[in-house]
Amino acid sequence: MNDLAEVKAAARKAAFARRKAAFDAAEGAGAGLLSGVLAGYRGVPLAGYMPIRTEIDPLPAMAEAAAHGPVGVPVIEGEGMPLKFSRWEPDGALRDGPFGARVPEVDDFFEPEILIVPLVAFDRNGGRLGYGGGFYDRTLELLRGKRATLAIGFAFAAQEAEGLPLEPTDQPLDIVVTEKEVIGF
Repeated sequence: MNDLAEVKAAARKAAFARRKAAFDAAEGAGAGLLSGVLAGYRGVPLAGYMPIRTEIDPLPAMAEAAAHGPVGVPVIEGEGMPLKFSRWEPDGALRDGPFGARVPEVDDFFEPEILIVPLVAFDRNGGRLGYGGGFYDRTLELLRGKRATLAIGFAFAAQEAEGLPLEPTDQPLDIVVTEKEVIGF
């Protein structure tokens, strides 16, 4: 394992511990601020995510946005591939997808222009530490190569970190929304 990989692994471990403590203390927090940000983009194709483990829950904000335009969730098609996004409806039928995340029962793919991005840690410069698979980095690079694509990190404030071990392939966030504030870059 190279030094950067070890540094990233240590940063992830510390960030997971901070996220779990925040999740235990503030379940259900942050969706109101996220809804407020999304209200400025009514009808723009959007993708959120189905929260797993201790991720902050975007579903209330996604449900509100779904009344105005398409909302999708990520579908992992394979290792090393960009994500695809299948249309999601509140109370729609779901099936088990990879990594424990649920996906729509029937795939209805589209390309979002806004991505609500889960993360392990973020910094005040738009840096994001993900799970290490590179799915969102590949996907954002692909989408941003076609059109302006807004990346909104959604996280607990406790997930903020300094000195994240970032690489040139890491795609920056445009905004981070926490249960406490909206941070623009």
